[in-house]
This record gives sequence, C-alpha cells and structure tokens, in this order.
Amino acid sequence: MNNNLNTKKCKLNMSESNPENKLVISAALAGAITTKANNPSVPYTAEEFGDEAKKCYDAGAAIVHIHARDPEKGNPTHELDLIKDVLDNIKSKAPDVIINLSSAISSVATDKQRIAPVQTFKPPLASLNTASMNFAVGDYRTGKVGMGAGNIFANTFKTISKFAKEMKKARTKPEMEIYDLGGLYNMLFLNRDESTFAQPLHFQFVWGVLGGIPFSPKNLSLLLELIPEDATWSVCGVSKQQFSAGLCAAALGGHIRVGLEDNTRVISGELAKGSYEQVAWAKKVAEVAGREIAQGDEARKIFHLKKEHVEL
Repeated sequence: MNNNLNTKKCKLNMSESNPENKLVISAALAGAITTKANNPSVPYTAEEFGDEAKKCYDAGAAIVHIHARDPEKGNPTHELDLIKDVLDNIKSKAPDVIINLSSAISSVATDKQRIAPVQTFKPPLASLNTASMNFAVGDYRTGKVGMGAGNIFANTFKTISKFAKEMKKARTKPEMEIYDLGGLYNMLFLNRDESTFAQPLHFQFVWGVLGGIPFSPKNLSLLLELIPEDATWSVCGVSKQQFSAGLCAAALGGHIRVGLEDNTRVISGELAKGSYEQVAWAKKVAEVAGREIAQGDEARKIFHLKKEHVEL
C-alpha cells in the first residue's frame, strides 16, 4: 500500500473528543437491482422502508440511501407519490436519520425522472453518478455476465452538469459515486474552479460492479491520492467487497456504506435479516479501529450537510 495513506487523507487523531475521528455509517436499503428473490428482507412497501430505516438507525446508521420501489411489483420507481410515501414513513419512524436519495433510480428512468426527486424533496444528500459505463453483475467463477449484460449506464457530461446544478439549487450535497478512475477524473475536471459543486466534495468509492474496478488496497490508495485534501469519502462494495473495503475505510479515516443494495449477506455468508445487521457489523468495525460512530447533527457536520430535514 502507498505509504502516503498514512499522511495525506488518512491522518487520524485518535482522541475520543475529536469529532473528525468519528465514522458515519450509511445503509442502502434496496437499490435498483436487488429483489426479494435475492433476499426476502429487501423492502418494497413504504412501511417496510420505514421499519428498516428505524432498525438501521438504532443499530448505528446515520444515513439511509433510498431507491423507492413499487410496493406491489417491487420495481424501482420514479413516481414521486410513491417516493413521498417512503420518505414520510421513514421520517415518522426515524426522524433524525439523514436521507440520501438516488439520482440513478433505475436503468430505464430518463434524466428528467432521475433528478425530479431531488428537485421535489430537496434531501440533504443525493447520489451523483460520475461516468457512463457498462453496469452488470458477473460470475467470476464462470466468466458469465448475468444481469445488465446489455446495459449502458449513461451519465454524460451534460447529465452530470445538469444534476449538479439542480443539487446546488436544492442545497443537496452530491455524493459522487466513483466506480473507476474515469469517473473521478470527470469530477476533478468539473470541479476545476470549485464553482460547480458545494465544497468540500464528498466521494463514495463503489467497488466490484462489473464495468468498474474491484476493491484492493492499491486501488483505494490511488483514489485517495487524487481526491482533494479536504474531501470526505466513504466506501461500499458488491458482495464480500463490502466487508474488505469497510475494514480498510475504518482504519484509514473513511466512512462505510452497507446494505442490501450491495450485498444480501452478512460476513458469515448467511442471508442478512436486514441491512441493520450489516450496520451492526460496521459499528463493531469502527470500534475496533478506535472510532466512535456519528449520527444526527454530528454526521451532518462531518459531511457538511444542511440541517434541514427532507422536504415532504
């Protein structure tokens, strides 16, 4: 691993009174792909989202990342009424949880449909995808490409710039989803005069999507060397990469996203009873790394988020 990891982005003051040492846990409850066929605990209804968000908050999560679903079919939805139902239920059961809305929604949503929830609900945080890419699920044992084999996840500079403008107008912090070096360099280009995005930047390193890059300490080291000095960063990963990336992030000063969107199992290999079980794991990892978790206003301060709750 690059020795610079110990100096530039990963310098930790291990004093318990230092708020910068605290770790923020996010829980991605459903995603656009994972279904109840993969894990029966994946939420579809507004009530299921609310219940799971409450369990995640109680287990230590500060943030829930939302892809709302059609409650009957289970498909990811861009329908604002259905998204509102999900948000209402979450905020009624976990009022202090921070909402992170997806601006990806699904592979078939238009740009207008993708950004409408941010424009409407003005959440504190929303995902901003950073590059066009192949986006698929693959089996590394057989070499076969499964779900998404023919899909291009389109995120042109025009789309990214439009979404960034609307997020800035809504005072919504972009969570820059980094699947590979190309996406990171796109963001650095758009941020060259620091006027496109609210400063400082926040990055989410996404590991293990087929079409992106897998997790390794070397890959993490490279990304950390490139991001701005004052940026915050978090990791998530497909399947087992969720755990290996999370372990490194806790040790190196980053933050952790877990949840059934990325991985349907707990570290033992058994199906997770819910995203909250993975949150509990992340909290233990933080404690082993000598870090407390942050929730509520502490987490908002660390990620430089507005204090207002999502508009409903």
